Amino acid sequence: MLLSLENVSASYGDLKVLFGASLEIRESEVVSLVGPNGAGKTTILNIISGFVPIAAGKVIYDGKDLTKLKKSERAGAGIAHIPQGRGILDSLTVKENLILGAFSKREKDKNKLNQDVERLLNRFPILKERENQAAGSLSGGQQQMLAIARALMMEPKLLILDEPSLGLAPIIVKDMFKIISEVSKQGMSILIVEQNLVQALSVATRGYVLETGKIVLEGAAQELLENEEVKKAYLGI
Repeated sequence: MLLSLENVSASYGDLKVLFGASLEIRESEVVSLVGPNGAGKTTILNIISGFVPIAAGKVIYDGKDLTKLKKSERAGAGIAHIPQGRGILDSLTVKENLILGAFSKREKDKNKLNQDVERLLNRFPILKERENQAAGSLSGGQQQMLAIARALMMEPKLLILDEPSLGLAPIIVKDMFKIISEVSKQGMSILIVEQNLVQALSVATRGYVLETGKIVLEGAAQELLENEEVKKAYLGI
């Protein structure tokens, strides 16, 4: 097991937002966490990345108590988190953003760093064409591609994506999830938080449905897509 949350509860001040949530991510597995706005999905991601403390429960990553690691140490342990808004640095070029993505791998020599940058630029040709362009001048879809490419510079064990389709046109969303699917085939574990249930579950192995801070359903992705409760609540069928 790569990551497990065991009966995790969390609060923002006096406001409780998670109530005994449990989920697991295995090696080389894609897991989707879906649910309505305000359900606590982003809170779970921020707990994994160290931005929100837990009030109760356990978070185990790669056999270790994750809560004992500082935020900066979690990236070094192999956790890459792409937040809503993508988190790229607008004033830096595409290439500079990619180089910054390797900050947690300081042992990389310059040749290895340059090779990794070129490998990812070649993998995303649209970024290769714009490698010296300011990241802030890219389209929304291109910025999301850059955010994924920068995360891959970390060579993570676990890639976390928070609403990757947010603000993107449908045709771009389709391309984005195709990229996510391709990345997953490399054996990387991926956790996706997404309101677009069909897209999220289409690339996932398993899924969890979160409502008002509680996991209310879990199972194989296809089973959730065919679940009558899920279809009624999220697809209007």
